[in-house]
Amino acid sequence: MAQYDNVVAVILGGGAGSRLFPLTRERSKPAVPLGGKYRLVDVPISNCINSGITQIFVLTQYNSASLNRHISRTYRFSSFSTGFVEVLAAEQTKDNPEWFQGTADAVRQMLPHLRDWHVDTLLILSGDHLYRMDYRDFLGRHFETAADVTISVVPSRREDAEGFGLLKTDENGRITEFKEKPNGDALEAMRVDTTQFGLTETESEKRPFLASMGIYVFNYERLVRLLSEDTSHVDFGGEIIPAAIKNYNVQAHLFKDYWEDIGTIRSFYNANLDLASPLPKFNFFDTEAPIYTRSRYLPPSKVHACDIDNSMVSEGCILNGVYARRSIIGLRSRIDYGVRLENSIVMGSDFFESFDDLSDNVSRRFPHIGIGEYSIIKNAIIDKNARIGRNVQLVNKNQIETFDGANGSYFIREGIIIVPKNAVVQDGTEI
Repeated sequence: MAQYDNVVAVILGGGAGSRLFPLTRERSKPAVPLGGKYRLVDVPISNCINSGITQIFVLTQYNSASLNRHISRTYRFSSFSTGFVEVLAAEQTKDNPEWFQGTADAVRQMLPHLRDWHVDTLLILSGDHLYRMDYRDFLGRHFETAADVTISVVPSRREDAEGFGLLKTDENGRITEFKEKPNGDALEAMRVDTTQFGLTETESEKRPFLASMGIYVFNYERLVRLLSEDTSHVDFGGEIIPAAIKNYNVQAHLFKDYWEDIGTIRSFYNANLDLASPLPKFNFFDTEAPIYTRSRYLPPSKVHACDIDNSMVSEGCILNGVYARRSIIGLRSRIDYGVRLENSIVMGSDFFESFDDLSDNVSRRFPHIGIGEYSIIKNAIIDKNARIGRNVQLVNKNQIETFDGANGSYFIREGIIIVPKNAVVQDGTEI
């Protein structure tokens, strides 16, 4: 384990998360809720902890307050340990007066914070991917090949490939060519025989491309050199990696398990709902490599006269006469009698309303936090602390693809209705 002692992980918080808007309207991308009780950032942090890597920085610059709060309340290592999870928000200094300009620039600007850690190896991860990986295998490949840079890759289908950086390798797994999001003839030119990576001929025909997962292992000194050679290089995929291939030993590490880039509303929606299936692609019920999150000490959920199937229900919920199919019901959700929930994600609430709050809501004819009686919710995402009144229908009956509701009360993206955090949908509303 000695060679892993000087490994530091850096989790990239991403940009403004515009493709996940409005879920990122009030939070950074890594802080977006997942699976009813987790946050996206819990996935790479848990992978690190399960891999014995406990020196972790999270880089962010947009809406970082909730991410800061989550990390400070969740990841507290023993005072006798050197472990930490620390958020580094973009900061303006005399030497770096600009905000992060890209993934590589973000790492370049945080290098001064690493000076006292005697870092030999830097593990660079993304904060918006869903997967389970033992990074010791990744690091093992890096050390065995004496690589300067190692990139984790997945076999990819053609319909997905043009959205990723694609690469080619020689027979020993050394990367010889890299193209960032190619299309047309450039995409076809990046086809490879993936049977040499252990895929069957049938699998290779379906997935003839090697796509970068956007996670890297760098020899620290080589990375410092690469970042200082040309400060105009601000991204890893488009600039740093192609430059490294020309002059250094850049290796590929094949990852063949489930991996999902949760960068869009549709991918977020599909990945969440799959968690509720009988045999999900990603399994939270893994005792050997658990996904950690904040301990909240909530009461068990109460379920009265409900019909719920293929769904996940988190702690602290009160469900009364609810019909739910293929849905995620998040922390502290309060859903009233006669509600019909189908193919939907309800993120729940950050707090319980008191009896006085509920009485005041009734007197003002103001919806309480949760979903009111006889409402129908289909193909929707209900963000935290949203108030959905009685007899509301969120069904997108006109099959609209994109729309912004009045005053930001709701949005439609890729045909999915999204009620943003803290929004209010009054009684009888039909969408």
